[in-house]
Amino acid sequence: MPLLVTMGATMQCTFGAAPATLIVVDPTTILEDAMPAANIMDHAPIVNIPTFGMCSSIANPTVAAATTAALGVLTPMPCVPVTPGPWIPGMPTALLRNMPALDQSCKCMCAWGGVISVVVPGATKTLD
Repeated sequence: MPLLVTMGATMQCTFGAAPATLIVVDPTTILEDAMPAANIMDHAPIVNIPTFGMCSSIANPTVAAATTAALGVLTPMPCVPVTPGPWIPGMPTALLRNMPALDQSCKCMCAWGGVISVVVPGATKTLD
């Protein structure tokens, strides 16, 4: 059984330089460990998914501009995630706040080509 993702879960982006911590703004779904659980709609940039330090995706306009200015040498720039869609696939059998729950296998796509994954889900118990 997959582990649910809760507030404080550690995430990583394939183009990010550092891990980030998931923020769950709506505290109405509390697990036994007193942490709010996330659903697939907890994907808002900065609100739910903070910066991953520096971004190295050439699809990111700021990275592309800095790389061009450096005569083609990849130049990472500050990460500002752009996550227009929800986490996928979610747990359709477990609804939290009327949406599928987020488990550790879910991914969130960044518009700059990065794939955000959960490294440490935060929860230590499965949803039965």
